[in-house]
Amino acid sequence: ELGLCQLREGASGSSLRAILCTFTLLVYHTYVSLILGTGEANLQEADSLLEPYLHRFPNGSIILFYAARIDILKGNFEKAQLRFQECIAAQQEWKQIHHLCYWELMWCYTFQQNWLQAYRYADLLSKESRWSKAIYVFQKAAILCMLPEDDLKRTGEDIVSLFRQVDGLKQRIAGKSIPTEKFAVRKARRYASSQPVKLILPALEMMYVWNGFAIVGKRADLTESLLVTIEKEETALQNETNRSEYYMDDVCMLQLLKGLCLKHLGRLMQAELCFSKVVQSEKQIKYDSYLVPFTLYELGLLYKQQDEREKAIRYIETAKNNYKEYSMESRLHFRIHAAL
Repeated sequence: ELGLCQLREGASGSSLRAILCTFTLLVYHTYVSLILGTGEANLQEADSLLEPYLHRFPNGSIILFYAARIDILKGNFEKAQLRFQECIAAQQEWKQIHHLCYWELMWCYTFQQNWLQAYRYADLLSKESRWSKAIYVFQKAAILCMLPEDDLKRTGEDIVSLFRQVDGLKQRIAGKSIPTEKFAVRKARRYASSQPVKLILPALEMMYVWNGFAIVGKRADLTESLLVTIEKEETALQNETNRSEYYMDDVCMLQLLKGLCLKHLGRLMQAELCFSKVVQSEKQIKYDSYLVPFTLYELGLLYKQQDEREKAIRYIETAKNNYKEYSMESRLHFRIHAAL
């Protein structure tokens, strides 16, 4: 809080420091608080910080980018898409800004389940950006998994081949793997054998990894559509006769995603049931050990939303203290810190 106060003080001036403070605050409100927090961004402050710069630099690519990002966080995906296109058109020198726009556009279309458009931007990223090839290729393959068979054939892509590339594309920074890359590599291993076991709604699982349900949850229409998609997959999974070793992992992952949709639709009791099913199935989960601590955290947030503070703290503390060495552990700890 002290850091934020000092940044606000710095942003209120008119020097170069003010610009730097403003953009640091914008990064915090539009990215850090979402990815590493509970998803509750201070959009009012972000808007007021950006407004004077929008007036002074209406065609500035960075300004347009943040304006579009704020639109996304408000659930105004259609408006955001137009602004990102303006941002791309505003300059051609910094391709990295284009790549940021492609990433955001990919998610915009993912939230809308416009899979062909989402694929288009994931494909551009996998070909043009070097930030994380493993993530881009995984994301591209994950989106392709969501396409109907005919649309998939028209892309000419081979999903199995793409997933098999992921492991070889991971990178290390200062000797450490990137957590989201490690997660993608683990998920892609299902395609490593001669008889691949398909991932279930991988694009939606990655949406959760990036806290996307907190964004799409602002749009009841799109959340309802996602719920329909999840329930269809749930039915298909239940009807499978040859159940793989990943069956319970997939069941629990779908319950987590379903619970998130129900929570954002205000159907809190049903959401609680979904989350509870995951926790109760803990001993049957073989590979996706991240599911239980993340679900306990989501249960905690659900109780917090209902003003059951003691219960909320108990569940969140359980997630924090009782689980170790699972995918994206540090990310969950950041979110827990923000929630408590």
